[in-house]
Amino acid sequence: MANLVNLESVTHGFGTRILLDDISTGVGAGEVIGVVGRNGDGKTTLLRILTGELEPDRGRVTISASTSIGTLSQEHVGHVDQSVRDVILDGEPDHVWAADAQRRGLVTSLLSGVDLDRLIGTLSGGERRRVGLVEVLLGDHDLVVLDEPTNHLDVEAISFLAEHLAARTRAGLAMMVVSHDRWFLDAVCTRIWEVHDGVIDAYDGGYAAYVLARVERQRQAAANEARRQNLARKELAWLRRGPPARTSKPKFRIEAAETLISDVPPPRDMIALQQFATTRLGKDVFDLTGVHYSIGGRTLLDSLTWSIGPGDRIGLVGVNGAGKTSLLELLAGLREPDAGTIKRGQTIRLGYLSQAVAELDDSDRVLQSVNRLKEQTRLATGREASAGSLLEEFGFTGDKLVARIGDLSGGERRRLQFLRLLLSEPNVLILDEPTNDLDIDTLTVIEDYLDTWPGTLIVVSHDRYFLERVTEVSYALLGDGSCVLLPGGVDEYLSRRQAMHASPGVAKSPVTDGPPSDAAAERQRKKDLSRLESQLSKVDKHIRTLHEDMSAAASDYEQLARLTDELRAAQARQSELEDAWLVTAED
Repeated sequence: MANLVNLESVTHGFGTRILLDDISTGVGAGEVIGVVGRNGDGKTTLLRILTGELEPDRGRVTISASTSIGTLSQEHVGHVDQSVRDVILDGEPDHVWAADAQRRGLVTSLLSGVDLDRLIGTLSGGERRRVGLVEVLLGDHDLVVLDEPTNHLDVEAISFLAEHLAARTRAGLAMMVVSHDRWFLDAVCTRIWEVHDGVIDAYDGGYAAYVLARVERQRQAAANEARRQNLARKELAWLRRGPPARTSKPKFRIEAAETLISDVPPPRDMIALQQFATTRLGKDVFDLTGVHYSIGGRTLLDSLTWSIGPGDRIGLVGVNGAGKTSLLELLAGLREPDAGTIKRGQTIRLGYLSQAVAELDDSDRVLQSVNRLKEQTRLATGREASAGSLLEEFGFTGDKLVARIGDLSGGERRRLQFLRLLLSEPNVLILDEPTNDLDIDTLTVIEDYLDTWPGTLIVVSHDRYFLERVTEVSYALLGDGSCVLLPGGVDEYLSRRQAMHASPGVAKSPVTDGPPSDAAAERQRKKDLSRLESQLSKVDKHIRTLHEDMSAAASDYEQLARLTDELRAAQARQSELEDAWLVTAED
């Protein structure tokens, strides 16, 4: 297997801190490498050096002369005056790019709801990121480097992306991915690189295999690594108890894994937690009766009746814009329903983690902001913990303890926000995208706290791994005003969404096996497509001729006016034919 990129004795740092220390490694054709590590340990720096964007302090980077590298960075893409169509499709009309099933699938799945003729400058940050992802994936590259590709994607889009990348890598595409989405890493990666303390530790397999090998390494580590070892072993135990697909890639002996986790208890005793939750919360938490809620003429909740009890651990999924955050804010009392009632238990002490971090004072110091809330707290396990010890477990040590909150990174602010929420000792936790900007080590710490959480937990997240890890039941907002139970979890949600796409007119109907397709109808559809493509080709040619004639008649205003009218008519005809082509292609 030929190497596309090689690093030889590469060293790089910022200030006095060395992020990469004498690193020698490479990326070969067809390899899919997931890069993990704590925020600030050098993952993005490594990608920038590998792609030639950043020169290392020492060492050599060799990129094969024939290698084409596509990069999705955390920077914005395109120029503000360009349209989305110009950036990703070089301005091609719909009937041209949509004729390619792979391109059509990428655009419709990852840019759903984004008008291709919108200017880049009018897009939100999340929309720009999605445009950048599609631009990279549509390119003809040998190596694709993706920095947090699942950011701003919902569960359905992440599942599509994983399937698309798996197919591309089977065809020989090499890929490097930085992501905190562990389900995604396990679905697409064949190797994991852990960046820490200036070195890179490489592991064969996906995320599950990485956890297994990491446990073995930590078992042999010094005593001061005991805390991280226990967290990783606990996560491995959960992985081994989960669906077989999670552990399909490990190359290590399963017997050794079973020995390592033989003394690890189940993540949580749900019966005991529910009994404790009932004692603390009483019998009622939330009772929604006939709740209706709309925004801008769109119905997000339609006559929703739902009872949420003590100790319930609920994961909530849905496409962007389906109303997940609105539902959480209704439960938290930050919004009022248009109709219906929401009854809240009298003993509720609510903790709400929003997607924003505006409630933090940028001028405050980390330790002071925590001590001001509470210097000592009792965790759900009964353990007394000081604010300082909790800060250390959440990665705040040394200078970070006295740092201004305004100087913290997005991930650090998110960690602090969650820690402050724990210190308030709530008995109901509502978490809106809690995994945003967090590295995997921090996520395992949070999951460990939530494992023994005895109250009611409601989580909205596009991180499928996190949802499956900390919740016991899943619900979905399907975008039609309904909130439905998913006995089969996220897999059932994805199946429902596929059924809705296949039969949009009967989205609420159960999935059934229909009769075989009519061969005559299929032949007619192909004929219609061929006819429409022929007509589009003629209209395209006519429009080009009109543009040439208009250039030649620039000084003849009467002729120019006549040609302009003719051009408008031709463009209208082109739009009608493109719409007809798209409808016929999707039948």
